[in-house]
Amino acid sequence: MPATGDGRAPGAADLPGAHDGAPVGHARNRPTTGPATATPPIPHPRSQPVRTAHGTRHPSHAAEAGNVPAAGDGPADGSAPLRLLVIEDDASDAQLIKAAVADSGTSIEIHWARGLEQATRLLAQSSPATRRGRSRGSEFGCVLLDLASPADLPHPERGHHPAAQAGGASDGLEGLHELLRRAPHLPVVVLTDAAGAELGAAAVAAGAQDFLLKHETDGPLLARALRYAVERKRADESQRRLVEAEFRGQENARLQRHLLPTPLLDGAGLSFTRRYRPGRRRALLGGDFYDAVRTDDGTVHVVIGDVCGHGPDEAALGVALRIAWRTLVFAGLTGETLLTTLQHVLEHERRSDEIFATLCMLVIEPATAAADPDSPGTGERARLYLAGHPAPLLLGRDHTPVTLPAELAGPALGLLPCHDGQAAWPAQEVELQPGWRLLLYTDGLIEGRVGAGSRRLGQDGLADLIADHQSAGLTRGRLVDSAIAEVEELNGGALTDDVAVLLLERNPAQLFLG
Repeated sequence: MPATGDGRAPGAADLPGAHDGAPVGHARNRPTTGPATATPPIPHPRSQPVRTAHGTRHPSHAAEAGNVPAAGDGPADGSAPLRLLVIEDDASDAQLIKAAVADSGTSIEIHWARGLEQATRLLAQSSPATRRGRSRGSEFGCVLLDLASPADLPHPERGHHPAAQAGGASDGLEGLHELLRRAPHLPVVVLTDAAGAELGAAAVAAGAQDFLLKHETDGPLLARALRYAVERKRADESQRRLVEAEFRGQENARLQRHLLPTPLLDGAGLSFTRRYRPGRRRALLGGDFYDAVRTDDGTVHVVIGDVCGHGPDEAALGVALRIAWRTLVFAGLTGETLLTTLQHVLEHERRSDEIFATLCMLVIEPATAAADPDSPGTGERARLYLAGHPAPLLLGRDHTPVTLPAELAGPALGLLPCHDGQAAWPAQEVELQPGWRLLLYTDGLIEGRVGAGSRRLGQDGLADLIADHQSAGLTRGRLVDSAIAEVEELNGGALTDDVAVLLLERNPAQLFLG
């Protein structure tokens, strides 16, 4: 059974060098004769002066609380020694700890406090929050706490520990609980006597990194336990930060998934395929946005937009614009009236006047019945509104995509003021023949490079690319996915800007979302 919790292997007392120093709190009688290089024993300070490899000192020299001179000659590589805070109310035991550290040959700078209140003052002096202009080496690296020392807790009526507040029985760990509350970032090793081995294990379960038995602890074992405690605390902190980061990532992903829209096209007889890829790494939401709804009169409204930039602020603004657009559509607004109101929303929600958003909006009216029953049916009419956004592609049956006209395109939302008539977005009437297909996209899809030069794909390049994939027989999701994959291949890697693509098709059968 190990005597040091996790920090000491079984039989550690029999390892080479384990008998070179006396245990803390116990004097071992040894012959004074022997080789000149042998390390002299560490007698109990209550009976005689302390003899170490650095000379003879009387225990009264360390009887005063405060700093104890650093043990050892300092690391050979010039790095700062471990700053150890010893909380021990017994001056002689504190001196034994110092002597054991000196005997270990490890560079450790000891600071001694008689209780938690004095330790708290020392910790405050080295706290990173008050450490302006001081080196990182001024922080404590570890705390050695004697569980037999008084807890130094406040009065039960003002105490923080539940047992103190309730006036319940003590479990012997009040001092540890208080120390962990005041200095949660520091590794802690506790000291206990032989009868307190179970208490030491309980201390580790309560948050200490290790425990040592006084009568079985010598210098090398103490130094090894301290090193282990520091590394274990560092590993625990890294694991905690990793878990917190994963939790935040899961929460962000869940939030962003809920912010992506669900098109409301029941009864529209349309096939709706959408793809969305934010430019930010490990993000689900970017500055691009889209939506599609069918109102009670059978009219289908579709929007796709792009907020300049692709950070979290732009993503939040894109969500706000999408929700505002859907609300305005259901409120009965359309056309320039809707876009003017949406610009006012943008102006109030954006973080600076330089932020703008491009937008493409389609309003597809329900088809009218044909006068001739033998006719395949009349086409549909749509109104196209462009606010600084690339025009959609109309995919024909002959595999020749056509870019819809953009002569009446207006400025991007937020670029020009609405009140003086400078910002206008007139409608472009579009005739849609039976079996029509429309591809809407954001500029992230066409601004990818083609080859190693500066040439961009552009709208014409996208039209040629879509024609090739149509000729290969690809439709719906396969058509969109293969097109995005080829655009990325031409770019030489993933696209850096947000990309949103919508493929809307007249489909008399049941609504298909892809």
